Amino acid sequence: MTESSRSQFLSLHLIETLAAVLPVRDENGQPKTLVFGGVERHMITSQARRRAERVHARNRANAGRGALKGRSMGVRTREWALLAGRELESAHGWDRDRALVTARAVMEASGLRFGDPKKKTVANLTKVLIFAPSDAGVRIAQHIADRAAEVEEWRETYLDAQARAEAAKKARRGAKKRAATPPEAEAEDEATAEAAAAVAIPPLPKATRDAVLLALAPRDAVDIALYGRFLAEIPDSPNVDGAVQTGHAFTVHESEQIEDFYAAADDAKLDRKRNALDFLDAADDAGAGMTGYQSLISGTFYRHAVLDRTQLRVNLRVAGMDEAEAEQAASEAEKEFVNSFVEAFPEAKKNSTASTGSLPALVLAFEGERPYNYASAFQKPVDEGPLSAGGEGPAGPAAVRRLLRHHDFVSRRRDDLRTARVLTYDPEIDLLLSELGLPESLSVVERAEGLAP
Repeated sequence: MTESSRSQFLSLHLIETLAAVLPVRDENGQPKTLVFGGVERHMITSQARRRAERVHARNRANAGRGALKGRSMGVRTREWALLAGRELESAHGWDRDRALVTARAVMEASGLRFGDPKKKTVANLTKVLIFAPSDAGVRIAQHIADRAAEVEEWRETYLDAQARAEAAKKARRGAKKRAATPPEAEAEDEATAEAAAAVAIPPLPKATRDAVLLALAPRDAVDIALYGRFLAEIPDSPNVDGAVQTGHAFTVHESEQIEDFYAAADDAKLDRKRNALDFLDAADDAGAGMTGYQSLISGTFYRHAVLDRTQLRVNLRVAGMDEAEAEQAASEAEKEFVNSFVEAFPEAKKNSTASTGSLPALVLAFEGERPYNYASAFQKPVDEGPLSAGGEGPAGPAAVRRLLRHHDFVSRRRDDLRTARVLTYDPEIDLLLSELGLPESLSVVERAEGLAP
C-alpha cells in the first residue's frame, strides 16, 4: 500500500482483563477511578500508558531490537546538568566539581531554572523534566570541552555577578525589616542595594547557547516526534506537537476493589523462634514483622490510542530529515508504536502482582480520515450476570462482542474506515471470533506488526 493511498489516522482499540493489580494509583495509594455511565470505573491514566509505551520502544531500540533499532531516541529527565558534568569528568578528564559547576552554569544561563542551590538533593536538577535526545549531555559536554578557556572565563564572571546580585537582594530585604533605621543608615542601605542591583549578569556566549539549544532540540529523536514535548522555559527551543493521542483506559463494568491485608515476616525473628530453647523465648518472637493493607483491582479494560501519520511526518521533517528519510523513519515508528501499544504495560507493583505479563484479549486497528474513539460502546456498564438471567456473561467476551458490533455499525455509516484488523492472544476469544462470523472487511492477524497496514 503506498503512502498516498493510506489514511491519515490509525486508530487502535484494545480489550484486556487484569486480575489483582494496581498499575497506577493516586496520592493516597488508592486506585484511580472515573465516573462513566452513572457508575464508578477503575482507570489507568493515559500518562501511565504513554510512558510505558515510550520506554518500551526506547529500550528495544537501544538494545538493537524492533523496527526502530539504531534510531535516535529521547530521555526525559531533570538531570541533564549531571549527565553533562559526568561526561566532562569521564570523557574529558575534568575535576568533578569543576565539571558540574560549569555544566549547571551553562544550562542555567541558557534559560533553564534549577533547584535551590542550598539543597544538595535538587541544586543541580532542572525545575522541570526536559525531554531531549539521549546524547544531549554528551553534546553539551563536548562543546564545553572544546571551548574550555572561553567558557570558564565566562563562568567565573557569571558566578561572581550572581553572588553580588544575591547580596543585593539580601540588602534590600534587610532594609525593609529595619523600620526604625536612622535616616543616614537607611540612605547607606539604599545606596548599597542600588549599587548591587546594577550588577549585570553576563550573557552566555552565543556559540555556547546555540550549542546547548541544539543539543536539547528534538532533532531526530523518533519518540519525541511520536509523543511530542513542551518546554516553556526556553522560548526559542522548539516544542513538538505529538503525533500520538492516548485515552485513559477504564473498566467496561462497574469498579470493584479489595483491600488486601498482608503480613510480612521478619526472617531473623523467625529464626530465633525456630531455635528457641523454651516456650517463653518462642513467645517473645511471636507475631509478624510488619502488617498493612494494599488496594488491588481486577477488571476488563477498554483502551484507545490513535496515530496521526501526517503529524508524525511533519515532526520528522521539521527535525531535519529529508522526505525519503522521514518516510522511512515514520514507517518504522508506526510499527513500533503499534507493538508498544500491544506489549507495554505500566510497571507499578510489577513484582508483587506480575501485571506486566498481561496480554490483550483483543486488539482492533483500522484507518480513517479522523480519529475514532469507541468509549461510548461501554457507556452502559457490562452486566456480568448469566445470559439466562438477562446478563452478558463474563466481561471479556462481552466487551469483545460490544466493540466489534460497535465498529461494524460505525463502519457501515462512515466511508473512510478501512483496512480493519483484529488480533487476539486469548483462545476463548479466538473461538468467539469464529462463531461471530467476521465481515470480509475485517481480517484476523496473528502478530502485532500485522495491525499496521
